[in-house]
Amino acid sequence: MTERRSAAVTEAIRDTRVDVTSKKFLSVLLSFFSSTRVRCAISAGAGALVACSFEPLNWWPLAVLCPAVLMWLWQGATPRVGAWLGFWFNAGTFAAGTYWLYISIHILGEAPLWIAMALMAALVAIMGLYHAALGWFVTRWLPATGLVRWLLGVPAAWLLIEWWRGWFLSGFSWLSLGYSQTDTWLAGFAPVAGVYGISAMLLLSAGGLTAVLCGGHWRTRVGGALAFVAPWLVGGAIHSIDWTHVSGPPVTVAIVQGNISQDQKWLDSNQDAILKLYRDLTEKTLGTQLIVWPESAVPDLINNQVPYLSDLARETISHHSALVLGILREDDQEHYYNSVLSLGGKLAWYDKDHLVPFAEFFPVPGFVRSWLRLMSLPYSDFTRGGKNQPPLPAAGLQLGATVCYEDAYGSAMLGVLREANALVNVTNDAWFAHSTARYQHFQIARMRAIEAGRYMIRAANNGVSGVIGPHGEVVALAPEFETYVLHSTVTPRTGLPPYARVGNWLIVALSTVALAYGLWMRRSYGRRPSGQRGNPQRGRPLAGTPSAGV
Repeated sequence: MTERRSAAVTEAIRDTRVDVTSKKFLSVLLSFFSSTRVRCAISAGAGALVACSFEPLNWWPLAVLCPAVLMWLWQGATPRVGAWLGFWFNAGTFAAGTYWLYISIHILGEAPLWIAMALMAALVAIMGLYHAALGWFVTRWLPATGLVRWLLGVPAAWLLIEWWRGWFLSGFSWLSLGYSQTDTWLAGFAPVAGVYGISAMLLLSAGGLTAVLCGGHWRTRVGGALAFVAPWLVGGAIHSIDWTHVSGPPVTVAIVQGNISQDQKWLDSNQDAILKLYRDLTEKTLGTQLIVWPESAVPDLINNQVPYLSDLARETISHHSALVLGILREDDQEHYYNSVLSLGGKLAWYDKDHLVPFAEFFPVPGFVRSWLRLMSLPYSDFTRGGKNQPPLPAAGLQLGATVCYEDAYGSAMLGVLREANALVNVTNDAWFAHSTARYQHFQIARMRAIEAGRYMIRAANNGVSGVIGPHGEVVALAPEFETYVLHSTVTPRTGLPPYARVGNWLIVALSTVALAYGLWMRRSYGRRPSGQRGNPQRGRPLAGTPSAGV
């Protein structure tokens, strides 16, 4: 509770014209909202609602409103309380937004329930700790109130924490705020500053809303209103700019969606039927310039399927088609790779580089790996493919390839854009059944297309398969949970948007400068509200002034 709100309620309680019942109600109300537990519950609820701003609900205004709620709750909080508020906000976001891990770990992965719950709790706690650090920092080191706090300090610190969690210790950039805006004007910032640039605009808008609600001086409220509106106006102005240009004729594409149930895919008894299914579907679309299969479409190592793939390659080439498919492989050193293979004239590979912790590699000591082996739990590692892999040549295209959730790391895809004129992502979101994970993942793929200014071909085992345009528009979409072949066209595009040239460093540098200015203002003028330099008794305090007791 801010000082002004507390004072208003207290004055109402003292007012003799207010009846006793009303006084008791106001007193209870003041006590209720002053409770740290209540404020933490509000924070957790606001954080959980953030998950609704992403697909499939796509309630994108919540990506502004919910951060504004947390900024308001931080007003007047001690560093300790600020840390708890931040913790519960992010814990709420990831508890609501990544619940589907239970499906992949326990139901389909068949890990014991306690392991699934422990891993999910660990993820939620770790994500909460990021915002706990943020909450402690903004309540301890930034000015207590004013535009410098709301428009510079808090948004900059928040953005840097979001960027940090996207790469630190392998990183987990899922549910970054910017992904929620693929269908709004703010998507116009993606080719300029990437998804974190969009996050920065959302946080600036949220800070502006906080200033409008908490600012005591009219100048503060006007400044907040301008900051609230400006990102949307600028985003709308640049949204339709084409940062890349057409570099060749359209290419016909067929995406083969096998729709193989995850619990049936790796059974030896089903292997022949799966291979026949994909071959039959492919034969029906021969003559299409580019045919794409999903991740690990062949449920076996390529080493064991050389005759099958050789026959398939000859057949596709004879019909002037090229085939790109996801498959596992083993090299001479007994290293395993999750790969994408291009068959169509020149044989080429892409090996997945950003592996999934505890699924594709196990960052655990040797004794834990031995225990996993004894318990008949997964323990083997895939090998990273390495950075700076060239694009895959297929059907006259140069394809920048990613496998599964690897496309959640936008900056890792920028190097290949100097040569690639289209993007391809092969994935298997069947691991998450009918949950929201597949739609969140498809939204991430759309953001990658916008950042790169290129078409994205996305082949998924049972959805969401589709073709995405250079502005994130959905060009073609296959029905989910059906065996289906989706036909469409893509056009090669070249050129480097600003984000492809500078990556995340532009927005990180600007945020660092903004945060440094906020820290300097706090050091120069202390944590007094703006307009109270010198004698703290002079000037009227802002509505955002913290109460001493919180």
